[in-house]
Amino acid sequence: MQLIDPNHPIYKPLWVRVLIVAVCLGWAIVEALGPQPFWAVLAGGLGVYAAWMLLFSFNPQPPKAEAERAAASDEAEDDAPTDEKK
Repeated sequence: MQLIDPNHPIYKPLWVRVLIVAVCLGWAIVEALGPQPFWAVLAGGLGVYAAWMLLFSFNPQPPKAEAERAAASDEAEDDAPTDEKK
């Protein structure tokens, strides 16, 4: 099960991805300094997972419809007759 979809457009800017990771890990520190180690581990685990998905292995794929449209337009350009005189 994938909790974070790296293809979602909200994750495109780097600052958004860094902010999500920083908030999760920051909240883990806040909880660790208090008397709630369970929530610290939970938030820390979420921060590590978010860092892995959004920073280290981030490789979004273009939407299928957009990729198909680009491929179709490339094929149409290749098949178009040219008016060049030789």
